[in-house]
Amino acid sequence: MPKGLTWRISLIILFLLTSLLYLTPTLVPSLPSWWKGPFFPTEKINLGLDLQGGIHLVMEVDTPKAVEGQLDLISTDLEDTLNSKNLRFKKVSRLGGDRVAVVLFDKGTADEVQKLLKEKYPRFQVQAPFDEGGFLNLQLRMGETEIESIKDKAVQQALETIRNRIDQFGVSEPSIQREGKQNIVVQLPGISDPKRAIELIGRTARLEFKMVDENVNQETATPGSIPEGDEILTERLVDPDTGAVSQRQYVLQKKTLITGDLLTDAQVQIESQYNRPYVGIEFNSVGARLFDQVTAANVGKRFAIVLDGNVYSAPVIRERISGGKAQISGSFTEKEASDLAIVLRAGALPAPVNIIQNITVGPSLGQDSINKGLFAGLVGILLVVCFMVFYYKLSGMVANLGMALNVVYLMGALSAFGAALTLPGIAAIVLLIGMSVDANVLIFERIREELRLGKTPKAALDSGYDKAFLTIMDSHVTTLITAAVLFQFGTGPVKGFAVSLSLGVIINLFTALIGTKVVFDYFLGRGRASKISI
Repeated sequence: MPKGLTWRISLIILFLLTSLLYLTPTLVPSLPSWWKGPFFPTEKINLGLDLQGGIHLVMEVDTPKAVEGQLDLISTDLEDTLNSKNLRFKKVSRLGGDRVAVVLFDKGTADEVQKLLKEKYPRFQVQAPFDEGGFLNLQLRMGETEIESIKDKAVQQALETIRNRIDQFGVSEPSIQREGKQNIVVQLPGISDPKRAIELIGRTARLEFKMVDENVNQETATPGSIPEGDEILTERLVDPDTGAVSQRQYVLQKKTLITGDLLTDAQVQIESQYNRPYVGIEFNSVGARLFDQVTAANVGKRFAIVLDGNVYSAPVIRERISGGKAQISGSFTEKEASDLAIVLRAGALPAPVNIIQNITVGPSLGQDSINKGLFAGLVGILLVVCFMVFYYKLSGMVANLGMALNVVYLMGALSAFGAALTLPGIAAIVLLIGMSVDANVLIFERIREELRLGKTPKAALDSGYDKAFLTIMDSHVTTLITAAVLFQFGTGPVKGFAVSLSLGVIINLFTALIGTKVVFDYFLGRGRASKISI
C-alpha cells in the first residue's frame, strides 16, 4: 500500500462518520431514548428566517436619549450631593445633550462646587464659572469620548434587554445582532404572532434587589408552604464542563429594597490578589444611602439580584458597604462576568427603540423557497454528475464521489456548528458543487497533459495533483477571503451564504486534494489498475 494511504483513508472515514453522527437528528424523525448525552448530538440543522417564515426587524436605538438620561441622572445625583454638603445653589439642570449647569449664589460656593466636580467627575470638563444675571453659572461638560462610550453601552444594554425578552417568548433559534453603531437586527423564525412578539421586545426590563428569606428551606419550599410575603424565583445555572442547564430556586422576600433605576454603572474588574474577574457596581447617591442601610442591617445574609423575575446572583453580604460601590464575586469566567455586568446595566432600556423596518415572511413562502432551492440543487447535481461521467469516464466517477463527500461533510459541519441554513446558503452549496468539480477538472487536465508526454499513470497522477495544487489553493483562498468579508459586513441571509461558502471552501480543499487522490492511489498502488480512465 502506498505510503500514507492508511491514515488518509482513516481520516476520510472519521470525517464521514462524524458528519453522519451530527446529521442523524436531522435525518431521523424520532431518536431512540438512549440517544442522549454529550456524545450524541440532538440539535437539527437550523433553518433560517427565509426558509421557515417569521419576522425580521431592524430597530434603531435613540442613543442621544441615553446620553440625556445619563446627564439627568448626574443632575439628580449632584443635587443630592450639594444638599448633603449644605452647599447653597439655585438650580441644577441639563443643558442640551452634553452638559449639566449648576447655578450658584456666590463665588465662595462656586469655588467649592468647582473643586467638588473635579474630584467627583474626573472624566468630565469643568468650565470656569461665569456671571449670568447676577448668579454664577458653573457647567460640567461631557467629553466626546464619554458620549460615544455611553451610546455604545446603550446599544449593548438594549441588545441584552431585547434578548431577555425574546428568550422569555420561547422563540427557537432567534438571531439578535448589532448592525452599525445604533441599529439592532432581530430575526425570529417560526413566529405565529408577530404583534405579540413586537410588543414583548419593546417592554422595559426591571432590575430589583431583594433579600433571600433565610428562615425557609430553599430547596424544599413550594408556593403553598412559604410565608405570604415571600415568593419563589429561580436562577439559571450552566455546567461549565458539560454545558448542561439546570435551575436553582430561591425563596425571596417580595419587598424590593433597591431598584435598577438607582444603579449608575456595572463593570468587569480583576481581583488583584487572585487575578479573578468580578463585577463592580455603582449606585447614585440615593441608591448608595439605601445600599448602606440595607447591608448594615443584613450582614451574613444573601442579597438576590433579580432581573425580570429571574435570579442572576445571590451573594452573601460580608460587611456593611458604604460609598455606593460594591462587588459581586463568584466563580466567574471573564465572559460570564462581562455578561452579568451587561445584564446589570440593562435593568431598563436606556433609550427609546424605534422599529425602522418590519418584514413578515410567511411559512408557505419559506416552504416554497425550500422546494425550489432543493429542485435547483438536484438539477445542478444531476447535470454535473452526467457531464463528469461522460467527459472523464471513471475518473469522473471519482470526482462525483468527492462531490458527494463534500455535501455530506458540509451539512454535518453546519449541524455541528449550529449554523442556520438559509436560501442563499442552499445557493452556496450548489455553487460549491461546481467548485468541487472545477478543482477536479484542473487536476484531470494536468494528468492528461502528463499522460500525453508519455509518463506512467502513477507519475502522471502525482505530477497532475502537484501542478494543480497552487492554482486550486489560490482560487480557494481568494474565495475564502470574499466569504469572510461577506460574513463581517453582511447581515441575515448574506451571512448564511458566507457561512456555507466558508465551510464549503475548506472542505472542498480536503476532498479535492486528499479525498479523490486516495481512490487513485488505492487502485494504482495495489496493482488493481494499470491505466487511468480519463
